[in-house]
Amino acid sequence: MSCAGVLLVLGGTFTGKNAVAQGASAKLPVRWEELTGADFSRGIKQSQGTCLLPFGILEKHGPHMPIGSDLVNARYAALHAAANSYAVVFPEYYFGQIAEARHEPGTMAYPRELQLALLQATTDEMARNGCKKILIVNGHGGNASLLPYFAQTQLDKPHDYVVYLFNQRTPASGGPRKKTTVDEHAGESETSKMMIVRPDLLHMDRATAESGADQHRSTLPDGVYTGIWWYARFPDHYAGDGSAATRELGEYQMKWWVDSVTTAIEAIKADSTSLRLQNEFYEKSAHPLDTAQ
Repeated sequence: MSCAGVLLVLGGTFTGKNAVAQGASAKLPVRWEELTGADFSRGIKQSQGTCLLPFGILEKHGPHMPIGSDLVNARYAALHAAANSYAVVFPEYYFGQIAEARHEPGTMAYPRELQLALLQATTDEMARNGCKKILIVNGHGGNASLLPYFAQTQLDKPHDYVVYLFNQRTPASGGPRKKTTVDEHAGESETSKMMIVRPDLLHMDRATAESGADQHRSTLPDGVYTGIWWYARFPDHYAGDGSAATRELGEYQMKWWVDSVTTAIEAIKADSTSLRLQNEFYEKSAHPLDTAQ
């Protein structure tokens, strides 16, 4: 089922008062780029200023998955969740952290300064357009440090909006039992989800063409970190075995993701505390010596 399948497609011609009435009652698209100017304003009001930013990446996904897998999966989850609890969904965004895959074809790895500057400019522009509650739906494991850092740095200077982050893609437990123990990148879970989202982009006959096993090429002790850790373990940018994927696992995990984002949207709409506390913090941070000790 495509993401567009959850949206109402309108046909026919309407004139006069009937057209106005039909337009007022028509279900709004959730996709930012599909809204007219007037409908965008309606959408912002209907969503209570809640907008989603699906965040993926462009990188190799083993020998059998498309380069844009994280983009496709993240926006699928965002679109379906926004259809459950209306929100405006920003177009696919892929300007994140993927330095560890620069040696693979098709990878788009932007400088760290540009990643943060572009993301800040994007959320600022979204807020200028009425998105005062911005939920980043992360679809890429390599953003797991970048995005919390970005959210934390919103405290650097005052903003009239709040950035929220949903950083999970896979449930911790439950669902069909998995067949593999290494299941990180293009493995059993990601491949299973793609079976639901875009099965036409999978090449399952190639899933065993490369090894996704941990190569254990680093002997540093636990607690010692280096940026080359991923390449040391998974030099082919494949971590797991995609051939173990099943539609049953994909259905369970995608439903969990959509339901979880839906729950997040509803909680964010009801949240009147974060912006108030954020503003209180900005005021106090301007006069730290006045903060009671």
